[in-house]
Amino acid sequence: MTARNGAAYLDRLRTHSPELWVGAEKITDVAGHQATSGAAAEIARLYDLQSKTDRLLFAPEDGDGKAGVQFLMPRTAEDLELRRVMHKQWADSTLGMMGRSTDFVSAMLVAWNANAEFFGEGADRVRAYYKYVRDNDLFLSHALADPPVDRSKPPSQQPDPFTYLGVKRETPDGIIVSGAKMLATAAPYSDEILVWPFSLRKYGAEEKPYAIAFAIPADAPGVRLICREPFGGGNGFDHPLSSRFDEMDAVVVFDDVLVPWERVFINQDFERVNNIWAINSNAFTGVQTSVRLLAKLQFVAGIAKRATEIVKTDQFPQVRDALGEITTYIELTRAAVLAAEAGAQPNDDGILFPDVRPLYAVRNSANRWYPRVREILQQILAGGLLYQPADVSAFDSPIAADIARFYRGPDTNSLDRIAIYKVAADLAVSAFGGRHELYERFYAGDPLFLRINTQFNQYDWTEPLGLIDGLLATSIKDSGLLPGGTGEGAAA
Repeated sequence: MTARNGAAYLDRLRTHSPELWVGAEKITDVAGHQATSGAAAEIARLYDLQSKTDRLLFAPEDGDGKAGVQFLMPRTAEDLELRRVMHKQWADSTLGMMGRSTDFVSAMLVAWNANAEFFGEGADRVRAYYKYVRDNDLFLSHALADPPVDRSKPPSQQPDPFTYLGVKRETPDGIIVSGAKMLATAAPYSDEILVWPFSLRKYGAEEKPYAIAFAIPADAPGVRLICREPFGGGNGFDHPLSSRFDEMDAVVVFDDVLVPWERVFINQDFERVNNIWAINSNAFTGVQTSVRLLAKLQFVAGIAKRATEIVKTDQFPQVRDALGEITTYIELTRAAVLAAEAGAQPNDDGILFPDVRPLYAVRNSANRWYPRVREILQQILAGGLLYQPADVSAFDSPIAADIARFYRGPDTNSLDRIAIYKVAADLAVSAFGGRHELYERFYAGDPLFLRINTQFNQYDWTEPLGLIDGLLATSIKDSGLLPGGTGEGAAA
């Protein structure tokens, strides 16, 4: 067992490429196809970073080599710090642009392993699967949501019984499942896909066939991925972000897929699926997503600062106010991550779970912060985002002198100026940038219901209510009246 490097990751991806469809084209080489090769190369670079950085590796007590810190089961404050530093290095390496880098689902798997007893008869399978993924350093994606065919009805009332993913039958070897899940970000690059239902609707007995949780290799027979339009494939100068970081989103179709029993963690148990958040995986995935957001906000702040410096608008008060707004979000995010660590509590087995409350606060704010930050880029860079020549060939063309003259800054040559504005435009006005805004709005679920559930239903109201109730008790006492408005001295 040892943590793998980028070459090992790409070799396995080439030999285990999933069935991948982009329009009518079936892609058989994810690592080599223009639409997907950029992100695959970035993931390989992350594995190289991990394999060459001591602080990104640890030696498990039950292993015989090094594993990635993304799989570390934290028992001390130092362990939590190691995990945070790991997430930040990975996020910085991708500029916060890859929301589903492999340290996301591995964070979820850490929580599942820590609370494996939740899965009942599937507990040992979860523990064994965690160890298998850790020891082979696998890249996992997940597929949770149901296709939006008819959101008003439960799975059992869709147009056909296997519109949503469900169990068709059981066999001695495992369960046969059919249906679809969305929206599996980064599934084309993953070794395995973790599957379970993410639904705001509680399942009843009639939903038993859909109440399942399992893992499956991305290239398993009967699994196919239907991708959205690719935003990558361009050159690195004109499309500096989308050419590298377009982590593809896909619908995962399961066509009579056999899931072996050892990979079945919940089998048609609607009560367990309804309570799956009791695992508290958000404590670990929330750190990863918050740290990634931190890196992303820092990157956007850097774009905005550098682009306004070039054209000397950074001295304008409205621009400085806008940049200050971005840095406010940065520091609130940083504070939430540190607060989550400081408030960590151990479970019964001594695994430290970060305090989820500040992480929820960031998650329920960032879905508004990030669209605002993108809007700030549009407002302060304005027409400059559309001002750039179409592509790099303009520098070696009959209009090269025009490019040098009219695209420079006061202290900056045209190449440097265009380069920074190409980055800004890729994020602020391109299809890639629009996808990122949509992702930050919805990757964790419907913002309305998230806030209701985590910031209202699950919120501990003891302190807020204690403050108002204490004041009311004092003010009523001072009134000289009995509760209910009856004067203490009133005649009987």
